[in-house]
Amino acid sequence: MSRYNTVCLKLRDPAVTFIEKLSAVWQTQNTQLCIGLDPDLAKFPAHLQGKPDAILTFCKAIIDATADTACAFKPQIAYFAALRAEDQLEEICGYLRTRYPQIPVVLDAKRGDIGATAEQYAREAFERYGADAVTVNPYMGFDSVQPYLERQDKGVIVLCRTSNPGGSDLQFLTVDGKPLYQHVAQLVADKWNTNGQCALVVGATFPNELAQVRAIVGDMPLLIPGIGAQGGDIKATVEAGRTANGSGMMINSSRAILYAKADENFAQAARQVALETRDAINRFRA
Repeated sequence: MSRYNTVCLKLRDPAVTFIEKLSAVWQTQNTQLCIGLDPDLAKFPAHLQGKPDAILTFCKAIIDATADTACAFKPQIAYFAALRAEDQLEEICGYLRTRYPQIPVVLDAKRGDIGATAEQYAREAFERYGADAVTVNPYMGFDSVQPYLERQDKGVIVLCRTSNPGGSDLQFLTVDGKPLYQHVAQLVADKWNTNGQCALVVGATFPNELAQVRAIVGDMPLLIPGIGAQGGDIKATVEAGRTANGSGMMINSSRAILYAKADENFAQAARQVALETRDAINRFRA
């Protein structure tokens, strides 16, 4: 049995943690590319328009075409919920767990609430959708994140320095001589990551800040949106975000891959862009 198949069998074990799964796929697939699943019906090819299962069909085709290039798939829940397509999201997550168990599923939900409400959001992410990790907003403090941290096998990916320009409105405020995003990075690294399950969201559009976060958190994984359609530079991103061994990143691309072509060859076009993006990332990892 090949090393790849051995890893895949091991990763079917529900006791395998998000970090273990992510670390394994970084090695076996030699990729730091995370592929976002943001289904926008207006951008779908004509032959899928109007079909009730268009989202499921589209996403499964993208997944099958790009799975060997990805270290994670990241469905953005808003794109599904806005179209009343949560049932299709469940099917997509189930498809990933069954067909590609070695690849982590990151539910991009950016949840941020407290108490019983946060507990329900955690159940939604980890039980309904079976995600390996979920993105959360730290603005309401530890008790808003605690229900996710209690699932010790699951990943908790905390917003830190986001890729949007408006992130600076709050994240760059100076608190005790340091910008707020650095306090978030330090807090997660020093106090919240007791089970070694945390990661941070840091945008590719701010490579200087990305380097600052990497210096603070050591080898903690970073989910890095902002390349592709948002204009982040791959070389600057990798040089700022990599660990000492050239790893530690989930560099996300969504629209540039998903909508590379809007015809019946959309999946093949998506694969070509995914391959080019993976290879561009790998060129700068050494």
